[in-house]
Amino acid sequence: MQLTTTPTGQRGTGNHATATYWLSHAWLGTHVEPGVTMDVADGRISGVRTGVDAPPPGATVLRGLTLPGLANTHSHAFHRALRSTVQVGSGTFWTWRELMYQVASRLTPETYYDLARAVYAEMASAGITAVGEFHYLHHAPGGVRYNDPNAMGEALIAAADAAGIRITLLDTAYLAAGFGQRPGRYEQPDQHQQRFSDTTAEAWAERASLLKDSDHALIGAAVHSVRAVPAGQLATVAKWAEERQAPLHVHLSEQTAENEACQAAHGCSPTRLLADHGVLGPRTTGVHNTHLSDADIALLGVSATGTCMCPTTERDLADGIGPAVALQRAGSPLSLGSDSHAVIDLFEEARAMELNERLRTHTRGHWTAAALLRAATADGHTALGRPDAGTLEPGALADFTTVALDSVRTAGPVPRLAAEAVVFAASAADVRHTVVAGRHIVRDGHHALVEDVPAALASAIAALHG
Repeated sequence: MQLTTTPTGQRGTGNHATATYWLSHAWLGTHVEPGVTMDVADGRISGVRTGVDAPPPGATVLRGLTLPGLANTHSHAFHRALRSTVQVGSGTFWTWRELMYQVASRLTPETYYDLARAVYAEMASAGITAVGEFHYLHHAPGGVRYNDPNAMGEALIAAADAAGIRITLLDTAYLAAGFGQRPGRYEQPDQHQQRFSDTTAEAWAERASLLKDSDHALIGAAVHSVRAVPAGQLATVAKWAEERQAPLHVHLSEQTAENEACQAAHGCSPTRLLADHGVLGPRTTGVHNTHLSDADIALLGVSATGTCMCPTTERDLADGIGPAVALQRAGSPLSLGSDSHAVIDLFEEARAMELNERLRTHTRGHWTAAALLRAATADGHTALGRPDAGTLEPGALADFTTVALDSVRTAGPVPRLAAEAVVFAASAADVRHTVVAGRHIVRDGHHALVEDVPAALASAIAALHG
């Protein structure tokens, strides 16, 4: 029997109960290990033992492949209400956006809480233990502030707590409708975008500063895009995040039209504009990073700016296939997000990144299953400001998920290839258990806090379409 060192100071008087889990198979970062016992105390893993052939007395048994909890690095919770309705007919990203605005216009803090609670419960059921919520729906229709100026953001934080997952609320600066006709000028927000805008980066920072971290919630920042935050105000958002050592995310080069408009307005690419205004860096994550030049890739790599790929949304919106291989080689860590929630399935996101690259290059094997799992776990959590999550080792947050190895999708492969079976064949429906801070949120496929997740989703979505 091999004993992994238990760090000092992990056991003590905390709000989380001490527990022991026996894992029939565990992913330990490089390989599948059979018969693993994990001790949990105060919300963290306090000890890991391998070579344990049978469950110890009193241990909670998790049969399947137990992984670190998945990190959904990029989410717009209210987009879940668009599923199926935006699949009717044809169009582009820009026509899809008009439908998105219609749903956004109907949300209140109360209905947003109901929807987000159900969406985050769906995520927990899919093995996701932390979400990065790219939040820009700040105000009432017409841009009028609620009595609590962060009522919408607080609704999201409360919803994540009610669903049992962690959230990094990436409070988003969204100040303009796009580049103006004259250099240095930007279009004013339209009637839908008025709900998103604080008018200036300084006013955004003042409001965002009212939000506070908690046990399950971290507060980060986001630049919606270079078309939505005037260049002269980018540094204000970057400084706010720097002062707090908080994550900073940005939609980057998702559409060629954005690149062309930025070139016309500023004579450079969006990546270059962000670099010139201090937005890039190791705490920053560019979302999509789809249409990049070699120079853009080099800028992102040398600055260690992360890349969040959202393949199911990028293909749903016909955005294109981003240069993920080149970005990673340049030094940009990769993470994954479900973005518009065309589906909520991080296994699908992981394999789609690999399979998209196979289609683009006509070659196979750009990432191993281990590399794709790292993007879905450790690197995703780091992008969300939690470098102490995403591994099954002492001292890490006790956030993990177990995937069945006996479903019609995963049965058959030998146990040592369980990671490959999960990454390339499993779906969110194969998740059996999800544990957050040592707390069993999903047990045997049933959510412990939201009694009927499908009914909660149906009710919350119907309220927005009725």
